[in-house]
Amino acid sequence: MTLGIKMAEKTAEKAVDITPIQQFLYCETPKAWLEYAVKNLEILLIDHAHCEKKAAATAVKLMFRYPERIDLLKKLSQLIREEVLHFEQVLEFIEQQGIKYRAIKPSRYAAGLHQYVQKDEPQRFIDSLLIGGIIEARSCERFHALVPYLKDLYPELAKYYRFLLKSESRHFMDYIDLAKQYSEGDITHRLDFFLRKEKELIETDDPLFRFHSGIPVN
Repeated sequence: MTLGIKMAEKTAEKAVDITPIQQFLYCETPKAWLEYAVKNLEILLIDHAHCEKKAAATAVKLMFRYPERIDLLKKLSQLIREEVLHFEQVLEFIEQQGIKYRAIKPSRYAAGLHQYVQKDEPQRFIDSLLIGGIIEARSCERFHALVPYLKDLYPELAKYYRFLLKSESRHFMDYIDLAKQYSEGDITHRLDFFLRKEKELIETDDPLFRFHSGIPVN
């Protein structure tokens, strides 16, 4: 076990209150998804690694698209470093389980949210930040929900997911705070719109099991 994961497990002992995230999202992860996830650890871990990589790539894209936003650059540069580190740590768990990391078809989740992003600026920018915050919030909520299901079968992974709560909850707030800062008006209506769409994606049947998928149907 590398130093990175050892440090993560030590940090995981500190409790993180995710009540603000649970209150922010419009639904919790369905029990059916959690039960399915524990029985399909290989796909869960592979897609989790992909999610960390995509989170870093999304932040990089925003930094290049909006280089004049200094606060954005500062917050997202830290986020990128953390997401890449998490990607490396999840890869280590994958190797420990004897799983072969590979490309897999992405879930409908992110695309299902991004299809509603406005094409014109500055709303395109604000929508992208809101979606980024929602995805980070769901990741955090899902890590927290998985811990009781993993702690007996995969205690090291449960500890690691507890460790991730702190950074994921901060990433969620960074995105939402940036949206409030750069928006020309109140974000409440637009945020409500995306949260309702996110709830639909989480609570409806989904034929493709992934880290952010809906209710498994096979």
